[in-house]
Amino acid sequence: MNTEYANSHPYVGMWVTADGYIRHELLPKGRYDEARGNRKSAYQGKYTIEGNHIEYVDDTGFTADGDFIDGVLYHAGMVLYLESKEGGEQ
Repeated sequence: MNTEYANSHPYVGMWVTADGYIRHELLPKGRYDEARGNRKSAYQGKYTIEGNHIEYVDDTGFTADGDFIDGVLYHAGMVLYLESKEGGEQ
C-alpha cells in the first residue's frame, strides 16, 4: 500500500464501534471492508466521500450512507471511532 496515498484523506483507516463488534476499514482508492464479530469481510464494496458525508455501495448493490461529525462516524444507527494510526496495527 502506498502510505503517502493512504494518509492523503483523514477518513482512511479502521473505524470501530465502542464494543469493537463492527469494524469498517476505509481503504485507499475508495474501497471498504466491513467485519462483524468474528466474521471478517462480512461486507465489501466502494465508498465515496464528499465533505463530511460518506456513501457506501457494497458489492451486491446495497447502499448506505453516513456522516463524520467531530471525528466520529455516524452510520446506519451505529457510532464508529477511528482507531489510532499509531502502533502499527493497521
